[in-house]
Amino acid sequence: MLSKITTADARKKFANLINRVAFGKESFVLTRRGEPIAALVSIKELQLLQDLENKIDVEDAWKAKNEPGEPIPWEELKKELEL
Repeated sequence: MLSKITTADARKKFANLINRVAFGKESFVLTRRGEPIAALVSIKELQLLQDLENKIDVEDAWKAKNEPGEPIPWEELKKELEL
């Protein structure tokens, strides 16, 4: 379970929190007015999240590639997605 801490408390305890995340393998959800707004996670956890996201993106790309029909030109897709 993730520990919650207010942004005000996190500012006061920043060095300690960083050490707990980096070396103690803890994670924290930062809250403001009771609402979660950000998280402090180790670089290892961040890399894991990025690896999972990349894996999902690759799987989605393969699914799209194997869909029937004519491919959509990149310029047309960019325009459709407003990129």
